[in-house]
Amino acid sequence: VQLQACGGGLVQAGGSLRLSCAASGRTFSNYYMGWFRQAPGKERDFVAAIHWNIGSTYYADSVKGRFTISRDSAENTVYLQMNSLKPEDTAVYYCAADRPGIAVRNHKAYNSWGQGTLVTVSS
Repeated sequence: VQLQACGGGLVQAGGSLRLSCAASGRTFSNYYMGWFRQAPGKERDFVAAIHWNIGSTYYADSVKGRFTISRDSAENTVYLQMNSLKPEDTAVYYCAADRPGIAVRNHKAYNSWGQGTLVTVSS
């Protein structure tokens, strides 16, 4: 599995960014595609996840109502639309893929990772 994340950048608080994660190397039937983030000196935290087939979504409380995860099955791409960004959203964002079962929010349950894309939100 290869995952290629892009779309990060510098944005002012209140602004928006859309991250993309292009997936290849296998079919993703019954996989979860997740977004995680890691700020300097902190643990890697769950942001959002989506079931590839069903489209069910999961969000961290800190981003619920501001971020939206979606997927384009034809393009094998997962998106993370981030609105109303806050300085505390600053982190390296990673996409991940696996079949984590009930541990969809646990980064340790994912074995395939993209390279990360930096999001910086200025105040």
